[in-house]
Amino acid sequence: MGRITARRRVIRMRQGHSPVERADVLAVEEPLEIRVGGQTLTVTMRTPGHDVELAAGFLVAEGAITGATDFSTARYCAGTDADGQNTYNVLDVTTAAGVAALPLSAIRLNTTTSACGVCGKSSIDAVHTASAFTTADDDVTISDEWILGLPERLRAGQKVFDKTGGLHAAALFDVGTGELLVLREDVGRHNAVDKVIGWALLADRLPLRGTVLQVSGRASFELVQKASMAGIPMLCAVSAPSSLAADLADEQGITLIGFSRGESMVVYTHAQRVAGASP
Repeated sequence: MGRITARRRVIRMRQGHSPVERADVLAVEEPLEIRVGGQTLTVTMRTPGHDVELAAGFLVAEGAITGATDFSTARYCAGTDADGQNTYNVLDVTTAAGVAALPLSAIRLNTTTSACGVCGKSSIDAVHTASAFTTADDDVTISDEWILGLPERLRAGQKVFDKTGGLHAAALFDVGTGELLVLREDVGRHNAVDKVIGWALLADRLPLRGTVLQVSGRASFELVQKASMAGIPMLCAVSAPSSLAADLADEQGITLIGFSRGESMVVYTHAQRVAGASP
């Protein structure tokens, strides 16, 4: 497996002080080519680690698979560095017999950068993917106090961020037990969410009813769509959602919360799941 962090000599400068040379730790960003049955599906820029989860979650988001039995195997294949060592940057997934082949619209035409999760879609229609699960009938109810505690719990689990300051994170919480089920970090916020959903798929936990997805950045359309594809009824973010994210959350029956920081938050859609949210 590739490195998650890398060290580099840097010069730190502060106004009124002499420059200081020191070692710094950076988050690694490398390409991962995801293949399905030998055919390239996409190339995404990611932080190495939990690559099988990343591929599995990506396939859920694309509507290709919906359960653990749809996912057969994954193996690293071609791809070597100058020393002939495997880069672990090419992953070939085999889906189960009977799983329909991915349509051409699902194949990404360009590399997906760490800042974009829907880049490379071949048409506008292909951006909207129908979910096999529904969240509208998930009647989970959560206190505002519990929700407001999630960003701190997410931050406490960001071990690589502590070293680099350069990673997004996503975490899945069980409302019934209050348990943190899984937390993943990545240079791409969409990758972090895919890794979380991929973990859930491989653990045969889809759909993710009665859960909350907490993310470290903003709530974009792509993150709401991934939550919908996994059957997650609530998405919370420490920053702002986009207008399209709010529209999609409203349409899909997802409670969308933004600016969840300290003692306040903003509920954008389906406020009935937040206890005491009615003015």
